[in-house]
Amino acid sequence: MHIAEGYLPPLHAVAWGAASAPFVVHGVRALTREVKAHPESTLLLGASGAFTFVLSALKIPSVTGSCSHPTGTGLGAILFRPPVMAVLGTITLLFQALLLAHGGLTTLGANVFSMAVVGPWAGYAVYRLVRLSGAPLMVSVFFAAFTADLVTYCVTSVQLALAFPDPGSGFLGALAKFGGIFAVTQIPLAVSEGLLTVLVMRLLVRSSKGELTRLGVLVTGGARGAQKEAEVR
Repeated sequence: MHIAEGYLPPLHAVAWGAASAPFVVHGVRALTREVKAHPESTLLLGASGAFTFVLSALKIPSVTGSCSHPTGTGLGAILFRPPVMAVLGTITLLFQALLLAHGGLTTLGANVFSMAVVGPWAGYAVYRLVRLSGAPLMVSVFFAAFTADLVTYCVTSVQLALAFPDPGSGFLGALAKFGGIFAVTQIPLAVSEGLLTVLVMRLLVRSSKGELTRLGVLVTGGARGAQKEAEVR
């Protein structure tokens, strides 16, 4: 991730675009509802999108036709849930393809599916599980960001292995090769992203406590509040 322009076979590019489209459409509806119901959240939405854009623009060359970098999607998934992150991630990837030659238009669907769809959903699922276990908020934030980053690259490895199976060992052999090469750079990047996301969340807790409470990230009220948090969204 990002997979470079023209690197995927046309059929694969179209298939990943079709797979991503329903999530993005659903995300547009969720984002529209959020903005209409709570116009004050626009600033925090913009900050989440900017965080994703800046982190995912910091690329390190990796497997031919791809690169390693943080994703920045865990924060937005925690704050606004994965459907909204699908839209913010798609906008990020589109601008990077057009302005930075980072990724591409033909591979946009594949990149959206890994970074803006599966990564945020995986990160949010881990966030909810860790929170429900009683762990502190910042521990949950770390594991959410770490997971969203790492899962993105697992999906990218699958996408590349499907497109370019190993001549001898097929899909599984290619998956092991792509995943192994990615792991060298991506595991340290995922840890770093988790720590950075924790720092950003700490700043948000200080500056936007009311908004985080409305979003269900911060909950007050002891056991009753914990139950409410478990039910929110």
